Amino acid sequence: MKSTTGSFSVPPAIRDFPRMMYQYVPYIRHSLKQKEKPAMNSGRLARWFAIIAITAGTTGQAFALEVVVGQVGPMRGLEAKQGQGYAAGMRLAFETVNRRGGVNGHTFALATEDDGSRPESTVEQTRKLLAEKRPLVLAGYFGSQNLRELLASRQLEQQRIALVGYRTTDIAPAHTHLFNVRADIPGELAKLTSQLATVGVTKLGLLYEAGPGADAIVAAADQAAAQAKVRFVTRTSYAGGSRSASTSIADAVQVFSKSAPQAIILVVNGAPTAAFIEAYRISGGTAQLFAYSGADIEQLSQRLGEDHLKGVVISQVTPNPYKSTSRLVREFTEAVAQQKPKEPKSYVMMEGYITGRVIVEAVQRQGRAPTREGMIAALNAMNDYDLGDYVIGFSGGSRNGSKFVELSIVSSSGKVQQ
Repeated sequence: MKSTTGSFSVPPAIRDFPRMMYQYVPYIRHSLKQKEKPAMNSGRLARWFAIIAITAGTTGQAFALEVVVGQVGPMRGLEAKQGQGYAAGMRLAFETVNRRGGVNGHTFALATEDDGSRPESTVEQTRKLLAEKRPLVLAGYFGSQNLRELLASRQLEQQRIALVGYRTTDIAPAHTHLFNVRADIPGELAKLTSQLATVGVTKLGLLYEAGPGADAIVAAADQAAAQAKVRFVTRTSYAGGSRSASTSIADAVQVFSKSAPQAIILVVNGAPTAAFIEAYRISGGTAQLFAYSGADIEQLSQRLGEDHLKGVVISQVTPNPYKSTSRLVREFTEAVAQQKPKEPKSYVMMEGYITGRVIVEAVQRQGRAPTREGMIAALNAMNDYDLGDYVIGFSGGSRNGSKFVELSIVSSSGKVQQ
């Protein structure tokens, strides 16, 4: 058919496809995997793009691509259940979206590497993951020193990639490439000290991990105590991540046994928290024990007997995954029921699920061409994203997207109560 202009209008899907593909390649893996990768000159490559573009134009849809999310965390060792649970939560979110056809035509896949909780391995495995898998975004990291060394390596800036969701025992810096989906530690300390003041407990002890971030934890604890009109009569640290950790825990038990605070707040991860509680109770310690969320209540319940665990209070930064009290929990519970992950339901799985949901939302807001830079921009612009009684917002430079904190207590029968 003749055209009055002597040319024809190129459909947008065909016109834009080569640009889109070149933009995607550094970040997104093709869902169609080829067994052979023969060398292509520019002419053959252009013809290949054109053939696929015509197919996309006839269907009216963009080429389906797989967004890769990269996680480096503890998949083996003492903290493995946390790393595995977090990964399982993210997969629940991604698979739920994939079963519905993806987002803007894109599906999601999680690529994980084990760091064994070793900071040097976190840096090395992240470098490997970035080179081999080319993820669009990183997520689900663990450990204070691990995060410090990752930031020191400057891989996030060099690769212009965001890290969404991480767990540490200190206060992470306000880094432009970090986005957490949980309340910060000062928020947890404020909740714990306020609760203690409410029940008339005013003489407190503080156990925290030694390291570069220790001073910030102590300062945040003192500020929270001052606001609640309580005080820390004893503070001591333990050498986390070293061979002397068990000795330090034993020393900490002795310190608190001598000073006899009414309650002790533990800003400590799961394994050392369990070790301290067990040793403190065996020594005859009677103070009330309050732990921050990183202690991981499910891990404690597996390692400690009911006699040691009862009465322990733990701050939680996600809704209770065992009670369908909100839309977020109901959707999480439905995903668990449908997909049946091998990992048991847990708070850390819920946190991973929230991280996955936030990543999906950031990809959706970018339309057909998500990029690493676009992820950072979309996250920075995210404000009041309501997952169902759990609101995420990073606008205004906030690096902690949530302010949700509630308390759980282990009853005399060993059951978790809110």
